[in-house]
Amino acid sequence: MAATHVFEAPPAGVAADWTMPQNWSQFSADDHRTWDQLVARQSQALGGFASQAFLDGLDILHLAGPGIPDLADLNPRLKATTGWEIVPVPGVIPNEPFFRHLAARRFPAANFLRGPDSLDYSEEPDMFHDLFGHLPMLTNPVFADFLVAYGKAGLRAETLGAADYLGRLYLHTVEFGLVREAGGIRAYGAGLLSSIAETVHAVTSPGARRLRFDLARVMRSDYLFDDFQPTYFVIESFEHLLKETDETDFTPIYARLKELPLLAPGETAEGDSPFTL
Repeated sequence: MAATHVFEAPPAGVAADWTMPQNWSQFSADDHRTWDQLVARQSQALGGFASQAFLDGLDILHLAGPGIPDLADLNPRLKATTGWEIVPVPGVIPNEPFFRHLAARRFPAANFLRGPDSLDYSEEPDMFHDLFGHLPMLTNPVFADFLVAYGKAGLRAETLGAADYLGRLYLHTVEFGLVREAGGIRAYGAGLLSSIAETVHAVTSPGARRLRFDLARVMRSDYLFDDFQPTYFVIESFEHLLKETDETDFTPIYARLKELPLLAPGETAEGDSPFTL
């Protein structure tokens, strides 16, 4: 199935800032059953694989159901933890409004849900990916501040023609990131935590390639859309990730990276530091 919720201009019924009403009553009984199936399959399998920050967030937000969360109930719980709120959007939106929402502590969440025939995999990020996969981490104050810093860095990158570098940083952290935790590694990225098969692979497989997080290396590393990532980057802590994003002058890094070729998924590079416990 080709992705159908990717937009360059706001469609009908969507505001200029790309937000839209959730219209919770529009979701059918089948939609709610599909949500419950997805949550049951995923939440029961994450113990020992997901970061404690993610598991704590699941409890705080009561995302285990039943039914698709009503943002009128969910947003106050999220906002009380770190000041963030969810804003529904039609799907994948352009970089500039995406960065602008993050910088203002608003998380854009797709306002559609995959069908029951796509429980294992959705070609495009849907409501389950965005709400179940991303929101628990936003209850963690340090990670929540990191995403604000990321949004601000993204707005600066837009003016420098360097947004692709920030896109790769997002992919290798917010979507597929691993963190040193509990004497091992745990997943905190939403792309992992909304796919139990890849979570288990990334955390436990001896064949998974794990590198220590290096900001420039991450921004130079391409990724896959339709298969497990061949390389995962492990951060030492969320505090370290925030510091790297908030205190680094990205401009000279962009200039240096523009002189270097993009690294293909799984490609090795000089100076790579494999992660070992």
